[in-house]
Amino acid sequence: MTTFENAVTINHPIGEVFAYLARFENIPRWNYAITETRKTSPGPVEVGSTYRQTRSIPQPAVETFEVTKFEPTQQLQIRGQLGPFPATVSYHMEPVTGGTSLRNAIDLELHGPLRLAGPIVTAQVKSAVAANLDVLRQLLET
Repeated sequence: MTTFENAVTINHPIGEVFAYLARFENIPRWNYAITETRKTSPGPVEVGSTYRQTRSIPQPAVETFEVTKFEPTQQLQIRGQLGPFPATVSYHMEPVTGGTSLRNAIDLELHGPLRLAGPIVTAQVKSAVAANLDVLRQLLET
């Protein structure tokens, strides 16, 4: 398992940042690798809610994830197959003057040949996630 974090400050109220993130159908708007995200379970978003999404990068794939933590205005966490990796993705939010501090932690399970390339893979994914979080920041600030 390899873990990394990225952080961004968003000049937007924490409740609205959480609500935007918790509507996982918004992912394609700020994550360039995802073309569609759809909820596959009934009812409101909560722990146990499931989703299916279509990825275009690094290669076309359909993947699923489940919400494993849902604490309004504080934390969201999902677990699933993200690209070629089983992964856990967490979003931790704290209010700061003028907005929201968002910390994103990702745990990737690297197997087989990818395990050997762990540091390179991790650096590439971390950089892509940082770019996506900046797009998220820009969307919410405008």
